[in-house]
Amino acid sequence: MVSWVAAELLSKGLIDGVAHVVPTDPAADGRFFDFRISRTPAEVREGARSRYYPVELSRALAEMRAVPGRYAVVGVPCFIKAVNLLRAEDPVLRERVAFTLGLFCGHMKSARFVESFAWQLDAPFGEVRAVEYRRKDPDRPANWYTAELTLADGSRRWQDWWHLVDGDWGAGFFQNSACNYCDDVVAETADVSFGDAWVEPYSSDGRGTNVMIVRHPEVAALVSAAIGEGRLSLQEVDADFIAETQAAGLRQRREGLAYRLRTAPPALPLRKRVAPGGEGLPLRRKLVYRSRKWISAGSHRVFALARAWGWRGLYLRWARYSLRLYEAATYLRGPLGKALRRLEP
Repeated sequence: MVSWVAAELLSKGLIDGVAHVVPTDPAADGRFFDFRISRTPAEVREGARSRYYPVELSRALAEMRAVPGRYAVVGVPCFIKAVNLLRAEDPVLRERVAFTLGLFCGHMKSARFVESFAWQLDAPFGEVRAVEYRRKDPDRPANWYTAELTLADGSRRWQDWWHLVDGDWGAGFFQNSACNYCDDVVAETADVSFGDAWVEPYSSDGRGTNVMIVRHPEVAALVSAAIGEGRLSLQEVDADFIAETQAAGLRQRREGLAYRLRTAPPALPLRKRVAPGGEGLPLRRKLVYRSRKWISAGSHRVFALARAWGWRGLYLRWARYSLRLYEAATYLRGPLGKALRRLEP
């Protein structure tokens, strides 16, 4: 959906370029994705699909400053907020960044997530040329993620996330530490935001279903016109429906954030919409939030050791053990989960 809006803005002459994330050749600079400014709808469509990979905007911003025109920027909430703050300080970018297109975000991953895929799929990491985090399959539910790697010889290897030791998204493997203190799920400062409809019957539709929050009148006019012409199929929903589709993320960024601010406050003072708290949380919720923070920090460290020592089993065993603890607290699985169930009121 984000690619459709970006392409529509281009085709209607409302912008001259789109700064967004596209695949790159890792053989050239070791990176699988990077920001690029696209200037045609066809180029924009090359940036479709999910990209859980660290990127930075400096080259795209430099091009915007150097080449006059109107631009749209696509990014996760923290990137959109940063662009808006920069627009407030930089008169050139204030004039040239015409639209911001935000993506709903649970958290971001480090580049090592791809390397972990390669370890588990028995693919030589130096031979990996492309990564697909969520391979589409219309015959399976949209929330059944499948990771796929393309190697230099053209062969492909894939595995469903639930068979990977770090494939439970909510556990927080390779999560950026700053994400533990973010409170923006739906890119609140963007002109238009996009996310997945993680509620039934939409989450079982393998084609995928987007939710969209439009805050800019020109984007609203484009969408309304496309619906009227039969080029776009959308139905209006209320804020409660949007919140329901992102219930887990909002709980992590409200209730969970309050608990983390109390139990593990950041080194620098932060001004957040929730106050430190969580004293009355049930034991299981506390264990879920503590295990997520432990996993998000530990995965970086243990993977670095395994990488340095050439011992991938160190990370894989640690990740399996950590995942079992997380699943016990979150889903009451295994012997520990049964014990926790007996402790519940």
